[in-house]
Amino acid sequence: MFDLIFKHGTVIDGTGAPRRDADVGIVGQRIEAIGDLSGEPARQVIDVTGLIVAPGFIDAHAHDDRMLLSSPDMSPKISQGVTTVVAGNCGISLAPMPRGVPQPVTPPLDLLDRSGDWFQYPSFAGYLDALRRQPPATNFAALVGHTTLRVATMEDLGMPASDAEITRMRELAAQALQAGAIGVSTGLAYTTAMPATTEEVIRVCEDLREYGGIYCTHMRDESEGIMDAMDETFEIGRRLGVPVVISHHKLSGARNFGRSRETLPYIEQAMSQQPVCLDCYPYHAGSTVLEVWRARRCERIIVTWSTPYPEFAGYDLDDIAEALGVDRYEATARLMPAGAIYFSMDEQDVERILAFPPSMIGSDGLPHDNQPHPRLWGAFPRVLGHYARGKGLFPLETAVHKMTGLTAGNFGFEDRGVIAPGTYADITVFDALTIDPGFGYSEPMQPARGIVHVMVNGALAWTDGASTGVYSGRQVRRSVMRE
Repeated sequence: MFDLIFKHGTVIDGTGAPRRDADVGIVGQRIEAIGDLSGEPARQVIDVTGLIVAPGFIDAHAHDDRMLLSSPDMSPKISQGVTTVVAGNCGISLAPMPRGVPQPVTPPLDLLDRSGDWFQYPSFAGYLDALRRQPPATNFAALVGHTTLRVATMEDLGMPASDAEITRMRELAAQALQAGAIGVSTGLAYTTAMPATTEEVIRVCEDLREYGGIYCTHMRDESEGIMDAMDETFEIGRRLGVPVVISHHKLSGARNFGRSRETLPYIEQAMSQQPVCLDCYPYHAGSTVLEVWRARRCERIIVTWSTPYPEFAGYDLDDIAEALGVDRYEATARLMPAGAIYFSMDEQDVERILAFPPSMIGSDGLPHDNQPHPRLWGAFPRVLGHYARGKGLFPLETAVHKMTGLTAGNFGFEDRGVIAPGTYADITVFDALTIDPGFGYSEPMQPARGIVHVMVNGALAWTDGASTGVYSGRQVRRSVMRE
Protein backbone atom coordinates (compact mmCIF):
# COMPACT_ATOMS: atom_id res chain seq x y z
CA MET A 1 0.00 0.00 0.00
CA PHE A 2 1.49 3.33 -1.11
CA ASP A 3 0.66 6.43 0.86
CA LEU A 4 0.63 8.50 -2.35
CA ILE A 5 1.25 7.95 -6.04
CA PHE A 6 2.02 10.73 -8.53
CA LYS A 7 0.43 9.21 -11.62
CA HIS A 8 1.27 9.71 -15.32
CA GLY A 9 4.02 12.30 -14.79
CA THR A 10 7.29 12.93 -16.61
CA VAL A 11 10.19 12.27 -14.25
CA ILE A 12 13.36 14.38 -14.39
CA ASP A 13 15.34 12.64 -11.68
CA GLY A 14 17.98 15.28 -10.80
CA THR A 15 20.99 13.37 -12.12
CA GLY A 16 20.99 15.06 -15.52
CA ALA A 17 19.62 11.90 -17.18
CA PRO A 18 16.93 12.22 -19.87
CA ARG A 19 13.34 12.52 -18.71
CA ARG A 20 11.04 9.52 -18.73
CA ASP A 21 7.34 8.90 -18.25
CA ALA A 22 6.72 7.12 -14.95
CA ASP A 23 4.62 7.00 -11.82
CA VAL A 24 6.26 7.77 -8.47
CA GLY A 25 5.08 5.96 -5.34
CA ILE A 26 5.73 7.18 -1.81
CA VAL A 27 5.60 5.28 1.47
CA GLY A 28 6.14 7.33 4.62
CA GLN A 29 8.95 9.84 4.12
CA ARG A 30 10.59 8.08 1.19
CA ILE A 31 10.14 7.17 -2.44
CA GLU A 32 9.30 3.48 -2.70
CA ALA A 33 8.97 2.85 -6.44
CA ILE A 34 9.23 4.49 -9.86
CA GLY A 35 7.64 3.02 -12.99
CA ASP A 36 4.23 1.73 -14.03
CA LEU A 37 2.27 1.60 -10.80
CA SER A 38 -1.17 1.19 -12.40
CA GLY A 39 -3.31 -1.06 -10.28
CA GLU A 40 -1.14 -0.62 -7.21
CA PRO A 41 -3.11 0.31 -4.07
CA ALA A 42 -2.60 3.80 -2.65
CA ARG A 43 -4.24 5.98 -0.05
CA GLN A 44 -4.01 8.96 -2.39
CA VAL A 45 -3.41 9.23 -6.12
CA ILE A 46 -2.59 12.54 -7.81
CA ASP A 47 -2.78 12.69 -11.60
CA VAL A 48 0.15 14.78 -12.89
CA THR A 49 -0.33 14.18 -16.61
CA GLY A 50 1.66 16.69 -18.65
CA LEU A 51 3.70 17.82 -15.64
CA ILE A 52 7.33 17.37 -14.61
CA VAL A 53 8.03 15.40 -11.44
CA ALA A 54 11.43 16.52 -10.14
CA PRO A 55 13.37 16.40 -6.89
CA GLY A 56 12.59 19.30 -4.58
CA PHE A 57 14.93 22.19 -5.30
CA ILE A 58 17.81 22.87 -2.92
CA ASP A 59 18.63 26.53 -2.32
CA ALA A 60 22.43 26.42 -2.14
CA HIS A 61 22.69 29.97 -0.82
CA ALA A 62 20.01 31.29 1.52
CA HIS A 63 19.64 33.82 4.34
CA ASP A 64 16.60 32.13 5.87
CA ASP A 65 18.01 31.72 9.39
CA ARG A 66 15.27 33.83 10.95
CA MET A 67 12.47 33.10 8.48
CA LEU A 68 12.68 29.42 9.40
CA LEU A 69 11.48 30.50 12.87
CA SER A 70 9.44 33.65 12.30
CA SER A 71 7.60 32.44 9.16
CA PRO A 72 7.79 28.65 9.26
CA ASP A 73 5.40 28.33 6.31
CA MET A 74 8.46 29.41 4.24
CA SER A 75 6.15 30.68 1.49
CA PRO A 76 8.85 32.48 -0.54
CA LYS A 77 10.71 29.19 -0.92
CA ILE A 78 8.11 26.44 -0.88
CA SER A 79 6.02 28.34 -3.45
CA GLN A 80 8.88 28.15 -5.96
CA GLY A 81 9.57 24.46 -5.38
CA VAL A 82 12.39 24.73 -2.85
CA THR A 83 12.33 21.93 -0.27
CA THR A 84 15.77 22.44 1.38
CA VAL A 85 17.60 25.68 2.21
CA VAL A 86 21.24 26.19 3.15
CA ALA A 87 21.18 29.09 5.62
CA GLY A 88 23.88 31.06 7.43
CA ASN A 89 25.75 32.28 4.36
CA CYS A 90 28.06 35.29 3.85
CA GLY A 91 29.36 35.11 7.42
CA ILE A 92 25.90 35.91 8.79
CA SER A 93 24.10 33.48 11.08
CA LEU A 94 21.51 34.04 13.80
CA ALA A 95 23.64 32.15 16.33
CA PRO A 96 25.70 31.89 18.43
CA MET A 97 25.30 35.18 20.28
CA PRO A 98 26.43 34.46 23.85
CA ARG A 99 26.66 38.08 25.02
CA GLY A 100 23.75 39.61 23.12
CA VAL A 101 23.82 41.47 19.82
CA PRO A 102 24.84 45.17 19.90
CA GLN A 103 22.23 47.89 19.44
CA PRO A 104 21.81 49.05 16.78
CA VAL A 105 22.42 45.67 15.17
CA THR A 106 25.81 45.59 13.47
CA PRO A 107 25.57 45.42 9.65
CA PRO A 108 25.31 43.07 7.84
CA LEU A 109 23.69 41.10 10.68
CA ASP A 110 20.77 43.50 10.32
CA LEU A 111 19.91 41.70 7.06
CA LEU A 112 18.56 38.92 9.30
CA ASP A 113 16.98 41.06 12.00
CA ARG A 114 17.09 44.83 12.46
CA SER A 115 15.50 44.74 15.92
CA GLY A 116 17.96 42.30 17.45
CA ASP A 117 15.12 40.34 19.07
CA TRP A 118 15.87 37.17 17.10
CA PHE A 119 19.55 37.07 18.10
CA GLN A 120 18.45 35.32 21.29
CA TYR A 121 20.44 32.09 21.11
CA PRO A 122 23.68 32.01 23.14
CA SER A 123 24.64 28.74 21.45
CA PHE A 124 24.20 27.28 17.98
CA ALA A 125 22.74 24.18 19.60
CA GLY A 126 19.98 26.33 21.11
CA TYR A 127 19.11 27.72 17.67
CA LEU A 128 18.91 24.25 16.14
CA ASP A 129 16.87 22.98 19.09
CA ALA A 130 14.34 25.76 18.46
CA LEU A 131 13.99 24.64 14.85
CA ARG A 132 13.52 21.03 15.87
CA ARG A 133 10.81 22.02 18.35
CA GLN A 134 9.04 24.12 15.70
CA PRO A 135 9.77 22.51 12.33
CA PRO A 136 9.41 24.72 9.23
CA ALA A 137 7.85 23.74 5.92
CA THR A 138 11.27 23.19 4.30
CA ASN A 139 14.31 21.19 5.30
CA PHE A 140 17.25 23.23 6.49
CA ALA A 141 21.01 22.97 6.72
CA ALA A 142 22.84 25.64 8.69
CA LEU A 143 26.25 27.28 8.44
CA VAL A 144 27.78 29.26 11.32
CA GLY A 145 28.85 32.75 10.26
CA HIS A 146 32.33 34.14 10.85
CA THR A 147 31.02 37.72 11.10
CA THR A 148 28.53 36.58 13.74
CA LEU A 149 31.44 35.06 15.65
CA ARG A 150 33.36 38.34 15.36
CA VAL A 151 30.42 40.37 16.67
CA ALA A 152 29.95 37.87 19.50
CA THR A 153 33.55 37.98 20.70
CA MET A 154 35.38 41.13 19.57
CA GLU A 155 35.58 44.61 21.07
CA ASP A 156 36.84 46.36 17.91
CA LEU A 157 35.56 45.00 14.60
CA GLY A 158 37.81 47.40 12.72
CA MET A 159 40.86 45.34 13.68
CA PRO A 160 42.14 41.81 13.06
CA ALA A 161 41.16 39.52 15.91
CA SER A 162 43.59 39.00 18.78
CA ASP A 163 44.87 35.54 19.72
CA ALA A 164 42.37 35.37 22.58
CA GLU A 165 39.50 36.44 20.32
CA ILE A 166 40.47 33.88 17.67
CA THR A 167 40.59 31.17 20.34
CA ARG A 168 37.10 32.09 21.51
CA MET A 169 35.74 32.20 17.94
CA ARG A 170 37.26 28.80 17.23
CA GLU A 171 35.60 27.38 20.36
CA LEU A 172 32.21 28.73 19.31
CA ALA A 173 32.68 27.44 15.75
CA ALA A 174 33.62 23.97 17.01
CA GLN A 175 30.59 23.92 19.31
CA ALA A 176 28.38 24.87 16.35
CA LEU A 177 29.85 22.10 14.19
CA GLN A 178 29.38 19.59 16.97
CA ALA A 179 25.75 20.72 17.34
CA GLY A 180 25.05 20.17 13.64
CA ALA A 181 26.32 23.12 11.60
CA ILE A 182 27.47 21.86 8.20
CA GLY A 183 30.34 24.34 7.99
CA VAL A 184 31.53 27.91 8.43
CA SER A 185 30.74 30.84 6.13
CA THR A 186 32.61 34.11 5.69
CA GLY A 187 31.63 37.49 4.29
CA LEU A 188 35.04 39.06 3.83
CA ALA A 189 33.67 41.76 1.51
CA TYR A 190 31.71 43.33 4.39
CA THR A 191 33.13 46.13 6.51
CA THR A 192 32.81 44.12 9.72
CA ALA A 193 34.95 41.27 8.34
CA MET A 194 37.32 43.11 5.98
CA PRO A 195 39.98 43.47 8.71
CA ALA A 196 40.08 39.70 9.24
CA THR A 197 43.31 38.22 7.91
CA THR A 198 43.60 34.95 6.04
CA GLU A 199 45.28 33.51 9.12
CA GLU A 200 42.37 34.57 11.31
CA VAL A 201 39.91 32.75 9.07
CA ILE A 202 42.03 29.60 8.95
CA ARG A 203 42.49 29.49 12.72
CA VAL A 204 38.79 30.08 13.41
CA CYS A 205 37.92 27.27 10.98
CA GLU A 206 40.57 24.88 12.28
CA ASP A 207 38.06 22.22 13.34
CA LEU A 208 36.18 22.00 10.04
CA ARG A 209 38.02 18.91 8.84
CA GLU A 210 37.46 16.99 12.08
CA TYR A 211 33.71 17.51 11.81
CA GLY A 212 33.48 16.98 8.05
CA GLY A 213 32.50 20.61 7.51
CA ILE A 214 32.57 22.81 4.43
CA TYR A 215 33.89 26.35 3.93
CA CYS A 216 31.52 28.76 2.13
CA THR A 217 32.64 32.27 1.31
CA HIS A 218 31.40 35.60 0.04
CA MET A 219 34.92 36.37 -1.14
CA ARG A 220 36.88 39.47 -0.23
CA ASP A 221 36.49 40.97 -3.70
CA GLU A 222 34.11 40.29 -6.58
CA SER A 223 35.40 43.07 -8.82
CA GLU A 224 38.92 44.19 -9.77
CA GLY A 225 40.61 42.02 -7.14
CA ILE A 226 38.65 38.85 -7.80
CA MET A 227 41.62 36.72 -8.85
CA ASP A 228 43.47 37.47 -5.62
CA ALA A 229 40.26 36.77 -3.68
CA MET A 230 39.94 33.38 -5.35
CA ASP A 231 43.57 32.60 -4.54
CA GLU A 232 42.86 33.37 -0.88
CA THR A 233 39.76 31.18 -0.98
CA PHE A 234 41.59 28.23 -2.52
CA GLU A 235 44.48 28.62 -0.05
CA ILE A 236 42.06 28.50 2.90
CA GLY A 237 40.48 25.33 1.55
CA ARG A 238 43.86 23.67 0.93
CA ARG A 239 45.29 24.52 4.32
CA LEU A 240 42.17 23.38 6.13
CA GLY A 241 41.80 20.30 3.93
CA VAL A 242 38.07 20.91 3.34
CA PRO A 243 35.77 21.60 0.39
CA VAL A 244 35.23 25.24 -0.60
CA VAL A 245 32.06 26.87 -1.94
CA ILE A 246 32.42 30.19 -3.77
CA SER A 247 29.18 31.99 -2.96
CA HIS A 248 27.14 33.78 -5.65
CA HIS A 249 30.00 33.95 -8.15
CA LYS A 250 29.79 37.22 -10.05
CA LEU A 251 31.79 40.04 -11.65
CA SER A 252 30.72 43.37 -10.24
CA GLY A 253 31.26 46.76 -11.87
CA ALA A 254 31.47 47.78 -15.54
CA ARG A 255 35.26 47.52 -15.58
CA ASN A 256 34.90 43.78 -14.91
CA PHE A 257 32.23 42.93 -17.45
CA GLY A 258 33.25 39.87 -19.45
CA ARG A 259 35.79 38.62 -16.93
CA SER A 260 33.87 35.38 -16.36
CA ARG A 261 35.91 34.22 -19.36
CA GLU A 262 38.88 34.55 -17.03
CA THR A 263 37.40 33.38 -13.71
CA LEU A 264 35.59 30.22 -14.81
CA PRO A 265 38.67 28.51 -16.32
CA TYR A 266 40.57 29.50 -13.18
CA ILE A 267 37.91 27.89 -10.99
CA GLU A 268 37.91 24.80 -13.21
CA GLN A 269 41.68 24.51 -12.84
CA ALA A 270 41.36 24.73 -9.05
CA MET A 271 38.66 22.03 -9.13
CA SER A 272 41.19 19.64 -10.64
CA GLN A 273 43.46 20.13 -7.61
CA GLN A 274 41.06 20.42 -4.62
CA PRO A 275 37.32 20.22 -3.80
CA VAL A 276 35.80 23.49 -5.04
CA CYS A 277 32.12 24.30 -5.71
CA LEU A 278 30.27 27.48 -6.67
CA ASP A 279 26.75 28.80 -6.69
CA CYS A 280 25.10 31.67 -8.56
CA TYR A 281 21.74 33.40 -8.90
CA PRO A 282 19.95 34.12 -12.19
CA TYR A 283 19.90 37.95 -12.20
CA HIS A 284 22.30 40.72 -13.20
CA ALA A 285 21.43 42.66 -10.05
CA GLY A 286 22.48 41.77 -6.52
CA SER A 287 21.18 42.89 -3.15
CA THR A 288 22.74 43.64 0.23
CA VAL A 289 23.17 46.53 2.67
CA LEU A 290 23.24 50.07 1.29
CA GLU A 291 26.70 51.63 1.57
CA VAL A 292 28.26 54.73 0.02
CA TRP A 293 31.20 52.86 -1.50
CA ARG A 294 28.84 50.41 -3.18
CA ALA A 295 26.69 53.30 -4.51
CA ARG A 296 29.75 54.69 -6.28
CA ARG A 297 30.14 51.51 -8.34
CA CYS A 298 26.64 51.18 -9.73
CA GLU A 299 24.42 53.30 -12.00
CA ARG A 300 21.01 52.01 -10.91
CA ILE A 301 20.13 51.22 -7.29
CA ILE A 302 16.74 50.35 -5.77
CA VAL A 303 16.35 50.84 -2.03
CA THR A 304 14.81 47.76 -0.39
CA TRP A 305 14.47 49.10 3.16
CA SER A 306 15.58 52.07 5.24
CA THR A 307 15.29 52.55 8.98
CA PRO A 308 15.04 56.38 8.93
CA TYR A 309 13.02 56.52 5.68
CA PRO A 310 10.88 53.36 5.44
CA GLU A 311 8.58 55.11 2.96
CA PHE A 312 11.33 54.98 0.29
CA ALA A 313 11.44 51.16 0.07
CA GLY A 314 11.10 50.17 -3.59
CA TYR A 315 12.24 53.54 -4.99
CA ASP A 316 15.31 54.22 -7.12
CA LEU A 317 18.12 55.90 -5.21
CA ASP A 318 18.39 58.73 -7.76
CA ASP A 319 14.67 59.50 -7.41
CA ILE A 320 15.06 59.56 -3.63
CA ALA A 321 18.03 61.91 -3.92
CA GLU A 322 15.97 64.23 -6.11
CA ALA A 323 13.10 64.18 -3.62
CA LEU A 324 15.50 65.00 -0.77
CA GLY A 325 17.29 67.68 -2.79
CA VAL A 326 20.73 66.12 -2.36
CA ASP A 327 23.14 64.06 -4.46
CA ARG A 328 22.96 60.27 -4.40
CA TYR A 329 25.85 59.92 -1.94
CA GLU A 330 24.31 62.26 0.61
CA ALA A 331 21.00 60.45 0.06
CA THR A 332 22.75 57.14 0.73
CA ALA A 333 24.19 58.45 3.99
CA ARG A 334 20.77 59.73 5.11
CA LEU A 335 19.00 56.46 4.28
CA MET A 336 21.39 54.22 6.23
CA PRO A 337 21.00 51.76 7.78
CA ALA A 338 19.31 50.45 4.68
CA GLY A 339 19.32 47.74 2.04
CA ALA A 340 19.54 47.98 -1.73
CA ILE A 341 19.41 46.21 -5.08
CA TYR A 342 22.49 46.97 -7.18
CA PHE A 343 22.41 46.57 -10.97
CA SER A 344 26.12 45.89 -11.17
CA MET A 345 26.61 42.87 -13.43
CA ASP A 346 26.74 42.06 -17.13
CA GLU A 347 24.00 39.74 -18.41
CA GLN A 348 26.46 37.79 -20.56
CA ASP A 349 28.57 37.04 -17.48
CA VAL A 350 25.44 35.90 -15.66
CA GLU A 351 24.55 33.52 -18.49
CA ARG A 352 28.11 32.23 -18.81
CA ILE A 353 28.29 31.47 -15.08
CA LEU A 354 24.83 29.87 -15.06
CA ALA A 355 25.78 27.65 -18.00
CA PHE A 356 29.09 26.58 -16.40
CA PRO A 357 28.38 22.89 -15.69
CA PRO A 358 29.52 22.88 -12.02
CA SER A 359 27.43 25.96 -11.06
CA MET A 360 24.73 25.30 -8.45
CA ILE A 361 21.71 27.57 -8.05
CA GLY A 362 21.13 29.70 -4.95
CA SER A 363 18.62 32.48 -4.39
CA ASP A 364 20.65 34.71 -2.03
CA GLY A 365 17.24 36.15 -1.16
CA LEU A 366 16.79 38.49 1.82
CA PRO A 367 13.45 37.62 3.43
CA HIS A 368 13.19 40.64 5.71
CA ASP A 369 13.59 43.44 3.17
CA ASN A 370 10.45 45.60 2.82
CA GLN A 371 10.73 45.42 -0.97
CA PRO A 372 13.04 42.46 -1.63
CA HIS A 373 14.95 41.44 -4.70
CA PRO A 374 12.66 39.19 -6.83
CA ARG A 375 15.17 36.34 -6.46
CA LEU A 376 13.71 35.65 -2.99
CA TRP A 377 10.48 34.33 -4.54
CA GLY A 378 11.55 33.62 -8.11
CA ALA A 379 15.16 32.45 -8.55
CA PHE A 380 14.43 28.81 -9.36
CA PRO A 381 11.45 29.37 -11.69
CA ARG A 382 13.55 31.98 -13.52
CA VAL A 383 16.23 29.39 -14.26
CA LEU A 384 13.64 26.91 -15.52
CA GLY A 385 11.49 29.42 -17.39
CA HIS A 386 13.59 32.33 -18.63
CA TYR A 387 16.94 30.62 -19.09
CA ALA A 388 16.12 26.97 -19.90
CA ARG A 389 12.82 27.28 -21.80
CA GLY A 390 13.06 30.87 -23.02
CA LYS A 391 16.72 31.31 -23.93
CA GLY A 392 17.69 27.66 -24.38
CA LEU A 393 20.76 28.17 -22.22
CA PHE A 394 20.65 24.50 -21.23
CA PRO A 395 18.18 21.58 -21.35
CA LEU A 396 15.57 21.31 -18.62
CA GLU A 397 17.32 18.20 -17.30
CA THR A 398 20.50 20.25 -16.79
CA ALA A 399 18.61 23.06 -15.09
CA VAL A 400 16.99 20.63 -12.64
CA HIS A 401 20.34 18.94 -11.96
CA LYS A 402 21.89 22.30 -11.06
CA MET A 403 19.31 22.84 -8.32
CA THR A 404 18.98 19.27 -7.05
CA GLY A 405 21.44 16.41 -7.54
CA LEU A 406 24.48 18.59 -8.11
CA THR A 407 23.81 20.58 -4.94
CA ALA A 408 23.04 17.52 -2.80
CA GLY A 409 26.27 15.89 -3.98
CA ASN A 410 28.44 18.93 -3.32
CA PHE A 411 27.02 19.49 0.16
CA GLY A 412 26.89 15.80 1.07
CA PHE A 413 23.13 15.60 1.57
CA GLU A 414 22.57 11.86 1.45
CA ASP A 415 19.36 10.49 -0.10
CA ARG A 416 18.25 13.91 -1.31
CA GLY A 417 18.36 15.77 -4.60
CA VAL A 418 17.38 12.81 -6.79
CA ILE A 419 14.25 10.79 -7.50
CA ALA A 420 15.18 7.19 -6.84
CA PRO A 421 13.83 4.37 -4.68
CA GLY A 422 14.89 4.85 -1.07
CA THR A 423 15.51 8.59 -1.25
CA TYR A 424 13.53 11.10 0.78
CA ALA A 425 10.31 12.16 -0.93
CA ASP A 426 11.25 15.80 -1.49
CA ILE A 427 9.41 16.38 -4.77
CA THR A 428 8.42 19.37 -6.87
CA VAL A 429 5.79 18.96 -9.60
CA PHE A 430 5.72 21.77 -12.15
CA ASP A 431 4.48 22.74 -15.58
CA ALA A 432 7.50 23.20 -17.83
CA LEU A 433 5.46 25.26 -20.30
CA THR A 434 4.34 27.92 -17.82
CA ILE A 435 6.87 28.00 -15.00
CA ASP A 436 8.16 31.53 -14.39
CA PRO A 437 8.63 33.97 -11.51
CA GLY A 438 5.45 35.74 -10.45
CA PHE A 439 6.61 39.32 -11.11
CA GLY A 440 9.81 41.35 -11.27
CA TYR A 441 11.31 44.22 -9.30
CA SER A 442 8.06 46.20 -9.03
CA GLU A 443 6.06 43.43 -7.31
CA PRO A 444 8.63 40.94 -6.06
CA MET A 445 6.62 39.14 -3.36
CA GLN A 446 4.45 36.96 -5.61
CA PRO A 447 4.33 33.17 -5.87
CA ALA A 448 5.80 31.66 -9.00
CA ARG A 449 3.66 30.45 -11.86
CA GLY A 450 3.67 26.79 -12.81
CA ILE A 451 4.48 25.18 -9.44
CA VAL A 452 1.68 22.66 -8.88
CA HIS A 453 2.70 20.42 -5.94
CA VAL A 454 5.60 20.48 -3.48
CA MET A 455 6.27 17.57 -1.13
CA VAL A 456 8.71 17.59 1.80
CA ASN A 457 9.65 14.28 3.44
CA GLY A 458 6.56 12.59 2.04
CA ALA A 459 4.05 15.27 3.05
CA LEU A 460 2.45 17.78 0.69
CA ALA A 461 3.51 21.30 1.73
CA TRP A 462 2.19 23.28 -1.27
CA THR A 463 -0.53 22.35 -3.71
CA ASP A 464 -2.56 24.24 -6.31
CA GLY A 465 -1.16 27.64 -5.37
CA ALA A 466 -1.40 27.50 -1.59
CA SER A 467 0.36 26.21 1.49
CA THR A 468 -1.20 23.10 3.00
CA GLY A 469 -0.18 24.18 6.52
CA VAL A 470 1.88 21.01 6.94
CA TYR A 471 5.39 21.71 8.25
CA SER A 472 7.40 18.54 7.72
CA GLY A 473 10.89 20.02 7.29
CA ARG A 474 13.83 18.60 9.18
CA GLN A 475 17.49 19.36 9.76
CA VAL A 476 19.87 18.10 7.06
CA ARG A 477 23.52 17.37 7.85
CA ARG A 478 26.56 16.65 5.73
CA SER A 479 26.84 12.87 5.65
CA VAL A 480 29.62 12.40 3.10
CA MET A 481 32.65 14.38 2.03
CA ARG A 482 32.69 15.17 -1.69
CA GLU A 483 36.13 14.20 -3.03
